[in-house]
Amino acid sequence: MKLSFEADLSFQQEAIKSITDLFEGQPLEDSISELNLLQEGQLNLINSISNNLILNEEQILENLNAVQLKNGIPGSTSLDGLNFSVEMETGTGKTYVYLRTIYELNRLYGFKKFVIVVPSIAIREGVLKNLEITHEHFQNLYDNVPLNFQPYGSTNVSKLRGFATTNNIEILVINIDSFAKDENIINKPNDKLNGQKPVSFIQATHPVVIIDEPQNMETEKRQNAIRDLMPMVILRYSATHKNKYNLTYSLNPVKAYDLGLVKQIEVDSIIEENAFNDAFIAVESITATKTKVTAKIAINSNEKEGVKKKSVTVKVGDDLYKLSNEREIYAEGYLIEEIDVANQCISISNGNILYKGDSQGNMTDEIMKFQIRKTIEEHLKKEKRLNKLGIKVLSLFFIDKVANYRSYDNAGNVIKGKFALWFEDIYKEYISKPAFKELDRFVPEETHNGYFSQDGKGKLKDTNGETKADDDTYSLIMKEKEKLLNLDNPLRFIFSHSALREGWDNPNVFQICTLNETRSEIKKRQEIGRGLRLAVDQNGHRTYDKNINRLTVIANESYEDFANALQKEIEKDCGIQFEGRIKKAQDKIKINYRKGFEVDPLFLQIWEKLKSKTTYSVEYKTDELIKLSAKAIKELPEIKAPALRATKTGITMTDKGIGSVFMGEKVESANGHSWRIPDILSYIQSKTELTRSTIQVILEQSGRLDDVLANPQLFLDLSAQVIKRTLYSIMIEGIKYKKIGGGEYKIALFEAQELEVYLDEFSYEVTNPKKTVYQEYIPLDSRVESRFAQDCETSEQVKFYFKLPNWFKIPTPIGSYNPDWAIVFEDDKKMYFVAETKDTGTPQVDPSKLTIDEQMKIKCGEAHFRQLDGLNYKVVSKVKQLLG
Repeated sequence: MKLSFEADLSFQQEAIKSITDLFEGQPLEDSISELNLLQEGQLNLINSISNNLILNEEQILENLNAVQLKNGIPGSTSLDGLNFSVEMETGTGKTYVYLRTIYELNRLYGFKKFVIVVPSIAIREGVLKNLEITHEHFQNLYDNVPLNFQPYGSTNVSKLRGFATTNNIEILVINIDSFAKDENIINKPNDKLNGQKPVSFIQATHPVVIIDEPQNMETEKRQNAIRDLMPMVILRYSATHKNKYNLTYSLNPVKAYDLGLVKQIEVDSIIEENAFNDAFIAVESITATKTKVTAKIAINSNEKEGVKKKSVTVKVGDDLYKLSNEREIYAEGYLIEEIDVANQCISISNGNILYKGDSQGNMTDEIMKFQIRKTIEEHLKKEKRLNKLGIKVLSLFFIDKVANYRSYDNAGNVIKGKFALWFEDIYKEYISKPAFKELDRFVPEETHNGYFSQDGKGKLKDTNGETKADDDTYSLIMKEKEKLLNLDNPLRFIFSHSALREGWDNPNVFQICTLNETRSEIKKRQEIGRGLRLAVDQNGHRTYDKNINRLTVIANESYEDFANALQKEIEKDCGIQFEGRIKKAQDKIKINYRKGFEVDPLFLQIWEKLKSKTTYSVEYKTDELIKLSAKAIKELPEIKAPALRATKTGITMTDKGIGSVFMGEKVESANGHSWRIPDILSYIQSKTELTRSTIQVILEQSGRLDDVLANPQLFLDLSAQVIKRTLYSIMIEGIKYKKIGGGEYKIALFEAQELEVYLDEFSYEVTNPKKTVYQEYIPLDSRVESRFAQDCETSEQVKFYFKLPNWFKIPTPIGSYNPDWAIVFEDDKKMYFVAETKDTGTPQVDPSKLTIDEQMKIKCGEAHFRQLDGLNYKVVSKVKQLLG
């Protein structure tokens, strides 16, 4: 499969414009200059194509303040060294945004040299993967503009010459640690580059520097290294900025969550209760100072309110019997004999040795086994529901010790760790259940795998996630991103090190389970960040259904602890409140229908009128289509030809090798170029399904056919778009519906669809079930719907009402339409309504304020319901408008 990308997401467009608008007034023709790299006593060795910023700081500050005012951000009073920050929550397409910003900066202002600075191997691999998978998408959007991207490598610094001298868009991806120190190869003279420092080739271009996760680069040394690149400007992208220099756009966690741009989060807490029978010890940390060595451990202690876990700091010689307030279980053999800083462990007088992260005497294994059980159960439930929709379900296990998943015997043979053994046993148990039998397509061993770093002999090992050894790990998991999304790929459960943080995520991670012997030390935002992206189907298309996009975190702590920790992190990172938005997995409410509603006379009266399915036909006058389409094409903006840039470079030979010298440059519009013209009629026909003769007449009458010579593909695409838009508009104006003989919606579909929702501010609690099909709650999506439900329930004139289920769909030329409400209304006489609820901020619904698609679907709704006797179709914001 191949991931698809949406080009018109408004929040991403706003983030892009928040940067491009900073340079309003920058003349396109002056945005590139040519510079010679000079060193005293040397010949001109190279010519660079460089970004050239004409605007002064006063103009940029004025533009910045206009951007901030538009985006509701407090205005900056001064510039911070041309640093600009974009805040985007994890999972909302931050990398897509800054990559597309590169194309936009080139399109609008001609800037060509860009450096993406990353803090880690994982993020570097993620950026390179995004450059790869978005390349075709961006090339289609931006007329195949020449672009080259590459990672920086210290073993091939000569490639920096091409970065500096070519006249294409050049993107260099570089790790901060590759150039932050004087001893880095990039900062030393290099014979392969005529004695130049490799970094000089970057400096000469005055690149636009993009920093991914800048909070990791706030030290003075790293800040100086970035400034030493001589950037034209510095653009900073993160969800967790430490310093928000000249903030231009903010999509914080609350906004992203509320707008449905990331998965909804639910927490399944696995905690032990009343498990205080053993001598519990957990080693949390070991610390050494100049005067003493201590360890922080957790034990069970006798407290006023009963036995409680508590953390205590111990030194050699301490007695856990006394520290536990004389808890009997610690009476013998629980003196601290040694605290070993080097090996991070403690020795107890009973002979036990516990390392940092280890514990004894509690139900650690049982808790982790139960976490695996809950993860598999949740996974299979979602898989059973979502596989039918073409959506692959993935689960991610974070573990802190590789040996718990995979180890080796003395001969080097692989041995399954306890997590792998537990997983396979539990998976076999669940997959054999009748409820999940349909999912039993693969052998259990194929359904899980681990992604860890390896030593020189290929053995898996523990690392911190940011070492050279992690390179292959991240490369592998990134390269298999699309492969993991294929339903025919058996891998569904991924085990990886807790160091797998920023840099990797997958849109179809629906469960995250952290298997630690102690409480997870991963920051909550990092933990959930691996699974926040909205899910995609087998065609790579994103889904926005909140009933699908739910991330379940299986935690070894209470919901309250998890939510409080997450909230504090967000408040600290973003300066905002996040209360009430994290939900317990158990708080999902099943929507129950009132028992016997299907034989309620009022329901049956309106259902008999509603249940007929229809099909549509369209009639339109070809002459009208031709006239309107030709007019629309005539009004298209000017079709501009591409430009050509000719750069003449002379070859020089010195005792230092072959160099180059700038000889001259010429820029011309390509108007005189004879482009290969594709089959115009066939291309537009493939997009619109009109006849070739009709298309030919439209193009002839538009008077714009000559434009195809300037830029053939742009003209064809714009023409096809306006013809299709005009066609849909005319089709719907003349659309006709008729009943399908014997085709009807079945009442049984109500009970057949199991619907679980979270209660939120829009959900309506039913107080009079006799007036509707619902027993307790009505799931709603907006305030106007919630208010309408309340008015229906309290109105004496409304005798019966219900929200039409999402499977009640009317076919239209632009996709299915699901109307909102069915209402039995009785005043002087009994009337039956289908209502569409919209709020346009006006006393009556103003259709002109609705989207074009909404207007078209409403017209189709009107035509559909005209074929059903005794039904009135209304677009309203309030119940009282039904009779208007």
